[in-house]
Amino acid sequence: MLIWFVILYLLVSVGIGLYASTRVHNSRDFVVAGRHLPLPVVTATVFATWFGAETVLGVSATFVQEGLGGVAADPFGASMCLILAGLFFAPLLYRMNLLTIGDYYRARYNRTVELIMTLCIMISYLGWVSAQVVALGLVFNVVSDGAVTQQAGMIIGISVVLAYTVFGGMWSVALLDFVQMTVIMAALLLIAMLIGDDAGGVGHVVSQAEAAGRLQLFPSGGMEAWIPFIGAALTMMLGSIPQQDVFQRITSAKNEKIAVRGTVLGGVLYFAFAFIPMFLAFAATLIDPEFFGDMIESDSQMILPSLILNHTPLMAQVLFFGALLSAIMSTASATLLAPSVMFTENILKHFALRHMSDQQMLRTMRIILLTFGVLVLWFALNSESSIFHMVENAYKVTLVGAFVPLVFGLYWKRANNQGALLSIVLGLGAWLSMEILQPDTYWPPQLVGLLFSVTGMLIGSMLPNMMRGRRHAHS
Repeated sequence: MLIWFVILYLLVSVGIGLYASTRVHNSRDFVVAGRHLPLPVVTATVFATWFGAETVLGVSATFVQEGLGGVAADPFGASMCLILAGLFFAPLLYRMNLLTIGDYYRARYNRTVELIMTLCIMISYLGWVSAQVVALGLVFNVVSDGAVTQQAGMIIGISVVLAYTVFGGMWSVALLDFVQMTVIMAALLLIAMLIGDDAGGVGHVVSQAEAAGRLQLFPSGGMEAWIPFIGAALTMMLGSIPQQDVFQRITSAKNEKIAVRGTVLGGVLYFAFAFIPMFLAFAATLIDPEFFGDMIESDSQMILPSLILNHTPLMAQVLFFGALLSAIMSTASATLLAPSVMFTENILKHFALRHMSDQQMLRTMRIILLTFGVLVLWFALNSESSIFHMVENAYKVTLVGAFVPLVFGLYWKRANNQGALLSIVLGLGAWLSMEILQPDTYWPPQLVGLLFSVTGMLIGSMLPNMMRGRRHAHS
């Protein structure tokens, strides 16, 4: 019965997505929904894009193993990213009326910076989207009781997501996100009540988690404990800001006020609801300590699906897997759309397709979206990383390469092309060198890369002025 409910839910989702595609008449409709989205839809699409496989399966599994200290990156860093993006970046970026985040780097710096940043941001999406595809395969395998292999589930899942994203673009993503956010919230609240009762009540679960040391957020110890913690938190908090999916949600809003409020509200809701999967996963260890204790060691990502299948009635199972599919599909569609749009707008348009019409550009975006989907599927089928680590690693490249040129470009008038390029080179160079030569030190490579990126921006931007000052003093 469960698999038929899942199939019905998928068909309804595709139907809504294809209905939304009737609103797509040009590339601006496809990329930013014509800048027409109201506050509830902007809030929903921010929340639903981020509430993905890693939140439900990855974060909950990591919490059971490591406690709050292990999930500093997500949800703490992730929700702070959205709040910071709403407060400090949304107003300035919305006013610029651009199509992609890559356009910002061209407008503020030059074509070289735009190209490098576009490639960095696109690469960062590979791990994030792949994590969603892996999770889709997992869900189909579980709900079919093994009849659908995980690999076949990945192929089915990405085919469904591509079916509506290719036609409807941002309109499909936004309308489906609104439906999916409603499903996620209602399902998780209901299941938390059911599971909480089975585990002895919410208070009992929380007190047991505290007794087990799982509610300690900040590390105990010296620099060797604090520096990795700070590095993990900053990876998603800052590395996620220069991303096309965040930019698209900001620029799809009906006006600047909605762009700010929708992004901040989406971040607050994300933070609140991300704790429910953690609560459920820890409650599982109280309901059946032996079974779930073994699962923590063998395959912790299966804790929640196993809990729901073995300890809840069919209706709760339908709601949970509906919510899980909602979470994964909303994130997958957004993270497939973003890099495909950037590649078309910021690379192809300036090299191979300089004189194409708007309709040709729209068609090209759809072809690139399909191509990127196939690439992501191949990466997911061949990756051995956990869902949580695939997502966390995705933001390292944008943290060390894209964040500093973005924030300094918006808030420091002296930031220039030379500073941006030196920031990118030093940031990426230091990060990669650390990953290769010193991966086991307590200094996270991405944190070293961020510090070098800031240094490069300061030196590169001030050097020409310093040289002019010296020549003037000499004369």
